[in-house]
Amino acid sequence: MTPTPHPHRTLGTTGPQVSALGLGCMGMSALYGAADRAESVATIHAALEAGITLLDTGDFYGMGHNELLINEALRTAPPALRERALTSVKFGALRTVEGGFTGYDGRPAAVKNFAAYSLQRLGRDHIDIYRIARVDPDVPIEETVGAIAELVEAGHVRHIGLSEAGAETIRRAAAVAPIADLQIEYSLISRGIEREILPTVRELGIGVTAYGVLSRGLISGHFARDRELAPSDFRGMSPRFQGDNLHHNLDLVDRLRKVAEQQGVSVAQAAIAWVMSRGEDIVPLIGARSRTRLTEALGALDVTLSADGLAAIEQAVPADAAAGERYPAAQMAHLDSEH
Repeated sequence: MTPTPHPHRTLGTTGPQVSALGLGCMGMSALYGAADRAESVATIHAALEAGITLLDTGDFYGMGHNELLINEALRTAPPALRERALTSVKFGALRTVEGGFTGYDGRPAAVKNFAAYSLQRLGRDHIDIYRIARVDPDVPIEETVGAIAELVEAGHVRHIGLSEAGAETIRRAAAVAPIADLQIEYSLISRGIEREILPTVRELGIGVTAYGVLSRGLISGHFARDRELAPSDFRGMSPRFQGDNLHHNLDLVDRLRKVAEQQGVSVAQAAIAWVMSRGEDIVPLIGARSRTRLTEALGALDVTLSADGLAAIEQAVPADAAAGERYPAAQMAHLDSEH
């Protein structure tokens, strides 16, 4: 099977060429409530057929479930699609049996241990981009990145990434080894990286893989005000999805909807296209869990936003207009990018 032509972007000056949109696979295994395994595999297949090459996961998504799911999807995909797939893996999160998070481990021995397990679950001989999910405050970033660099030298990893790192940490990491990309939240309602982090990565020639481009569905145009979230859906604890914050943020979505309708696109397509317009060095990750949502997201590739269109979107949803932090306080404390 020949993949559909899909625009590409390069992750930084040292990273790989990837599809202009990547597929974030987390929601297929964890944190958004129950998922349909067969539909998840079918969605990964559809993404590959549409020309998406970048599959993003974490070894702690469903305690390894997500990596095994990607393994299944790639094993059952036509060879031409399977061979083009690139895996971006986050590691380091420490979990409890009950599913809680207890911190992050960036020690060199732990880095190599996490990688060994990921390679086994993925069924691959290398990981294309490897990154610690959150900076371990007890381990110098130089040691963590140095351990990944040794995995690169051994052929187990192709490129080094960072996740939710602040400008100073990014500079320290880049002094140790080439960094392909920074994975960080970036959307119409999460624009904090524009102040210091984005200029820093651009100065250093580091790309950005942007997650949360639809703010976990909040600005997708599909989130209802009266929606009841499953107990296993972490959005129930997210400040932006609670009480008056939720109503305020959905008012912003209503404003965005009017602009999107004027341009003949969906809310989600407008939000994704806006992130894509921020620069050729930014690759949005779309968290579609079904083929229907994937098809809608792919439609953003056909959206060309004029200067007036961009201005209208930013007038509807100004920077810093969202109510509530993007994570609960305990998780915000783990974000080096917010310090």
